Formats: sequence, C-alpha cells, structure tokens
Amino acid sequence: MTVFHARHAWVGDGVAENVRIEIENGRFTAVTPGSPAAGEPLPGLVLPGLANAHSHAFHRALRGRTHTGRGSFWTWRDQMYAVAATLDPDGYLALARAVYAEMALAGITCVGEFHYLHHAPGGVRYADPNAMGAALIQAAEEAGIRITLLDTLYLTGGVDGTPLHGVQERFGDGDAGGWAARVADLRGGPHAVVGAAIHSVRAVPAGQLAELAGRAPLHVHLSEQRAENEQCRAVHGCTPAELLDRHGVLGPGTTAVHATHLTEGDVKLLGDSGTGVCFCPTTERDLADGIGPARTLADAHVPLSLGSDSNAVIDPFEEIRGLEMNERLASESRGHFPAASLVAAATAHRALGWDDAGAIAPGLRADLVAISLSTVRTTGAHPSQAILAATAADVTHVISGGRRIVADGVHTLVDVPRELAKVLR
Repeated sequence: MTVFHARHAWVGDGVAENVRIEIENGRFTAVTPGSPAAGEPLPGLVLPGLANAHSHAFHRALRGRTHTGRGSFWTWRDQMYAVAATLDPDGYLALARAVYAEMALAGITCVGEFHYLHHAPGGVRYADPNAMGAALIQAAEEAGIRITLLDTLYLTGGVDGTPLHGVQERFGDGDAGGWAARVADLRGGPHAVVGAAIHSVRAVPAGQLAELAGRAPLHVHLSEQRAENEQCRAVHGCTPAELLDRHGVLGPGTTAVHATHLTEGDVKLLGDSGTGVCFCPTTERDLADGIGPARTLADAHVPLSLGSDSNAVIDPFEEIRGLEMNERLASESRGHFPAASLVAAATAHRALGWDDAGAIAPGLRADLVAISLSTVRTTGAHPSQAILAATAADVTHVISGGRRIVADGVHTLVDVPRELAKVLR
C-alpha cells in the first residue's frame, strides 16, 4: 500500500484539508480528510487526474506554424492535411509518445484520440490495417497514460457525398462495413479502450450513420462550422443534430465535439437524449470557430467535457478558464460555472468510457495531479479557485493508476523536450 498526504485535495465537490490518500493495486482504498500528516506529502492542491476528451495528436506538429495571417478553418485544414500526408506508423508512434508525455506533464491521465489517419498514402492498407491505431495505443502506454482510441469513420469529402481525394484517401474504409471489419481486429489493453467516432455529417453519408448507433463511447464533430449546418440543411433539410437524431446516433454513450452553432431545437435534442458535449476552447478560438452555448447546454442537463483538439496548446487549465471566460464574453456577465462544475468537466473520464476514474474516492483508479500553490501564478490563490490561476507549468506531480509518471515537474518515463525536438525537427 502507498500512502500520500495532501494539504489540500479536491474531494467530492470541493477542497478538503489534510487528506490521507491510500492506494493499492492502482486504486484508491481510503480517502480521509482531517488526518495527521503521514506518508509521502503531495504539495499544493491535489486534483483527480484530468481527462483530455478530444485530441488529434498529429496536429501538434502545427503549433507555432499556423497561427498568424488571415484565413479560416478551411485554409488551416489544408495545412493540417499536409502534415497528415507525411506520417507513417513509426513516425506517428514517436510523435504521439512525445505529445502524450507532454499531456502527462500538464496533468492529463487519459486522452480521447479522435483517430482517422488510418492508411498509407493513396488509401493503401498497411500489412496490419490498424498499424496507425496500434501506434497510438503503444504511444500512450509508453507515456504512462490511458487512451480511448476513437477510431473514426470517414467516407466522403462533403455532405453532398463528394469522394475522398488527395490525403483524405488515407482516412477512408470504403463504407461502414469495411470500417467495422477493420476495427474488429483492433486490440486495446489494460490502459486502452477502443471506441468509435463519426467524423462529421460531412464525412459520413446519412444512410451509414446508423451503422455506428449504439456504440459507446461514440464521438462526433458536430456543428463546428456554420458552413456544415448550411450544407446539411441544403442536402437533408435539417441541422446536423437533427440528422444524427433521425439515425439513432444521439444518446448517453455519445459525445458531440464543439457543438458551436446549435439551434434551440438542437440543444433540446442533446439534453433529452443524454448526449454529452466536449468543448475545446483554445482550438475553437484559434480556428475562429465561434463560442458554443456551454451554459445553455449545461442548463439542459448536457454533460460537459474538455479537450485540447488541435494541441495548439496543451494546458487543461487554459481549457477550464476558456469554458468560463467564453461565456463571460458572450454574455457580458460573470460567474457562469462554479469551480466544482469546471473540475467535473476537466475530469470527465466517463465521456471516454472510463466509469471508474475522475474523482479521488475509494474504489476508483488512483489518478492524482498536484499543482503548486507557490508559483508566481498561484501564490495567494485560494485553493478552491487555484484552477483559475494555474497553468500546466504549475503541475508538479502526476500519478496515473497508482504509478508516478511526473515528479517535480519532470516526466519519469520520457525526456519530453528532447523527444519533441527530435520528432518535430
């Protein structure tokens, strides 16, 4: 048994003091506030492990290269496709391992990888058709975090059924049946869940959406761009959310990513069906997508989660702040999400199919993140509000499934700066 002592720890819906945390076989066995100091001290504020519910690992290669100048999501996408054209399984393993280790440094203990870069150039299958997905699963294991591989169905280049072309050919499986046959041979492991994703209503014909209905966890890009809504109405006479509902895709096992441009009817559909929504504030700002109706969705009882998406920034505290601050900008008023709601969104492992993680409580997976309360950013912050002052640079210790993967701000398994520099050179 391992025993930690936290001066401040997020237990339940708030901060408890002098918390004794006992871990055995990778799970919490006892959590006792108001205990005398004993065991190994964890500094600052100790949070549950953070969940990154939406990532495209290879987009990390675009950081610091695509942010200036004019343009839109669509011009940025051309640059993203250029990176996608260069990767093979070995290169993707090296890149993803460094990216997932960077996530660990930021306090992330589980990532949802929205994975559509399946095949070799021209759509030719590798000898192992799941070589790229297997590389991501291996990368997470070597970085010390869990992964939900959201293997993505991607069949067309537009709502009108435009065929895949160019680098998009690497994404396709022909039809939903071909996708399902390939994914059936994809193996996870103790640290990995194999889930599913519909890229968007742009990339999957309406007649094949139902093939993935009922799978869980199931994620889908939804109404990220106004153009997507306009095209869907032109072809199908309805919004993307309405189209997903018609084909049984919405439900408690489904998470809609972005959900930026929703109608009142869309919000009701998501709330009534129990569908979750993942916001990615830094990417949504970077790509000029717009501000999604987070508070409106929460009021409709839609579970919220957070993701780093394009990995232009890997800082879950920036995503936490973004959820609240975007609402303040849109509404011109303050105080939309209490700290407990923000922590819940940042630790929403259930959106990734891990129902036994996301809180410091007996029986759950022993994931802990310690953030310093004595840096230039956090000094003076009340522990209950430190999440709104901290950054990823303030993370000092990370424990994933009882295993120490970050100590004193350094990854114990991966030389992150060196590997990032090597793979991005």
